[in-house]
Amino acid sequence: MLPLQGMRVIAVEQYGAGPFGTMYLADLGAEVIKVENPSEGGELGRRVGPFFLGPGDSHFYQSLNRNKRSITLNLKVPEALEVLHALVKSSDAVLNNLRGDQPAKLGLTYDQLKAVNPAVVCVHLSAYGRTGSRSAWPGFDYLMQAEAGYLSLTGEPDGPPARFGLSIVDFMTGLTAAFALLAGVIQARTTGQGRDLDTSLFDVSLYNLNYLATWYLNEGFVQGREAHSGHPSLVPSQLFRTRDGWIFIMCNKEKFWGILADALGRPQWAEDPRFATFQARLENREQVSAMLEEVLTTETTATWLERFAGKFPAAPVNDLSAALENPLVRDEGRLRDYAHHSGGKVRMVAGPVLCPGDEAPARAAPALGADSEALLRELGYGQEGITKLRDAGAI
Repeated sequence: MLPLQGMRVIAVEQYGAGPFGTMYLADLGAEVIKVENPSEGGELGRRVGPFFLGPGDSHFYQSLNRNKRSITLNLKVPEALEVLHALVKSSDAVLNNLRGDQPAKLGLTYDQLKAVNPAVVCVHLSAYGRTGSRSAWPGFDYLMQAEAGYLSLTGEPDGPPARFGLSIVDFMTGLTAAFALLAGVIQARTTGQGRDLDTSLFDVSLYNLNYLATWYLNEGFVQGREAHSGHPSLVPSQLFRTRDGWIFIMCNKEKFWGILADALGRPQWAEDPRFATFQARLENREQVSAMLEEVLTTETTATWLERFAGKFPAAPVNDLSAALENPLVRDEGRLRDYAHHSGGKVRMVAGPVLCPGDEAPARAAPALGADSEALLRELGYGQEGITKLRDAGAI
């Protein structure tokens, strides 16, 4: 039995952050019912390219929505709200990632749903929150990275500002929303009382500044970019050239400096007072970097990784192809085939939470409205009732 088996979550979601968070829940056994607006052709992610499996079905959409069910509901139609309320009666939580002013307009807040189910947990993932001057603003990952200072921290000191190569704010906010949902459900199962819980792209991006924010707020220190993606205070912890490419090394514990010195054939560096401690190496960052690069460029990345293996923390600098063809990924079940409704398969990266003895479900993302009729029949609707909903534009 998977950890979240028996939990039902209604997800009024689209694009990245919300679907990513609820996919964690679905991978762990929760029944995630994805609500999609039929008048808009379902959620936006179905139309995000560049690669498609067919009309209304993209690889982008698949990567964020596996193991879910899909029902079409136009929540602006009263009859659709009746269906939503019927679903809420048997659900633990309702999660949305709408613009901050939208949940109340669509009837998705706790005050609007508690009469239907007093224990339901309503999680709201928005760009800037449901209150304040920006509650009605749209917002996306890259904008948050820009405004929260990430671009000033990424890249080389003499280069232009640079964003993360991934939608890291979307992913972390989705995971935060899933965490909030589980916390709320635990409370509701204890007390019988649900509630609203909020998170936003902006708040999560700000929260992630963490120790850099603490340095500024208490010491007035503004961290900038370091050469070769270096750590702000630990040396050496950065990229280095090798004879045929790059390697990332991380001397993030004092003991590793001596291990690195021995592996490089320079044991005397471990005792040199200019380099013997974190503080000394930080004060002599440029000299340490120059010394290391002089040695590391004499051998290939593969040679150094073989020499460091299991003793000193280091990694190759891979492109996406090399990252996914890595034997550590390919040979240990970290990629998986998910059964597509067409009869084919979609290959994706498996979920990162392992449940020894239980296997996660392996269904690709559903077709638009694939589960509408089945869910409606579970709620007691007959064919006549379903036809009326369709005629009213509710489904």
